[in-house]
Amino acid sequence: MSAATSPETFAAPMLRALERSDLPYVHALFNDPEVMRYWFEPAHATMADLDDGFDRRRGSDHERRFIVETAGRRVGLVELMYIDPIHRNCEFQIIISPSEQGRGYASAATRRAVDFAFRTLNLHKVWLLVDTANVAAVHVYEKAGFAVEGVLRQEFFADGVYRDATRMAIFADDWLAPGGE
Repeated sequence: MSAATSPETFAAPMLRALERSDLPYVHALFNDPEVMRYWFEPAHATMADLDDGFDRRRGSDHERRFIVETAGRRVGLVELMYIDPIHRNCEFQIIISPSEQGRGYASAATRRAVDFAFRTLNLHKVWLLVDTANVAAVHVYEKAGFAVEGVLRQEFFADGVYRDATRMAIFADDWLAPGGE
């Protein structure tokens, strides 16, 4: 938590379903090169593509998208992707708006999403890929209980170089155990 957000002023973020009215906010995130560099993709999304994707994905059992919201304002996006009903796992993804980073929202939103994955979706495992150099994100994930499964060397290209990605995961048994979350 930054000095701007003390324990007395911290409003724990809530997760709510992504709505069509959120797409301009998502569009701004997806077109921010600094944000997208950590998602291993170039910053290039059109509103038409986001609209089409929203329509295609509505009602899908294979993904859940949430807006991270606090005090009535959007501060980020969380996605549970590639939900596999046979193997009972999914990929976790998160973006916190650059102007909202350092306030504890990523940690709180990560915990809420993981809890939803295990308690509501009855998943067995939640995994993620993170830029190995993104030590702040790795710290957030470790604090939430994720453990490193391995490093994928030169997995993605950003800023003119190939970069490593760390795969991390957390299991329902660990999360739901007494003292887990």
